[in-house]
Amino acid sequence: MIVKILGPGCRNCHTLEERTREALTQLGLDAEIQAVTDYAEIAGYGVMKTPGLVVDEELLISGKVPSVKDLTELLAAR
Repeated sequence: MIVKILGPGCRNCHTLEERTREALTQLGLDAEIQAVTDYAEIAGYGVMKTPGLVVDEELLISGKVPSVKDLTELLAAR
């Protein structure tokens, strides 16, 4: 599983990454986490507001930082 955190590296981006890591740990999933800070690449995913979360090249979240519980449910469905 490849997880990408899209954003300029702001506080919300870091929070999304931390919560995503926690959700993955709770689920026992192994994933490669990448930070994408290039605006052209971010826009290529259709993200107009960061942070964004992409899992296996599918945009799942944009413009908000969900709770660990919400991320766990979202990732478990994959």
